[in-house]
Amino acid sequence: MTAMQSDRPTRCQGVRGAITVEANTAAAIRAATHELLRALVEANQIVTEDIGGAFFTTTVDLNAEYPAAAARELGWHDVAILCGHEMNVPEGMPMCLRVLVLWNTTRAPQEIQHVYLREAQALRPDRAVNTPA
Repeated sequence: MTAMQSDRPTRCQGVRGAITVEANTAAAIRAATHELLRALVEANQIVTEDIGGAFFTTTVDLNAEYPAAAARELGWHDVAILCGHEMNVPEGMPMCLRVLVLWNTTRAPQEIQHVYLREAQALRPDRAVNTPA
């Protein structure tokens, strides 16, 4: 924790992320979830015990696996997790997995690194993370 952060109270902040998934298979959904969560944790130095909850959504074309199952594989056993489908907007991005992590932190909102990977970078180009092709 930096000296600047130590003066701030801990409060719940939202950390957003999204990633596109290669196929509607359990393996592809798990792999994309792992990639996204690892990137969020690394970008923000998140400790699992500080997570208040996580809400995953997938587009309706992704239903072969719960992203929560993949989060559990990463050790998120005591995190409250909910999965659902994203709104089915006609021109929306297909094959997309999104997450909102509720994180107890001393960081200010502008210090939080939101992560958008693969084709999901188009959702928030200002938050895009360069990833290898």
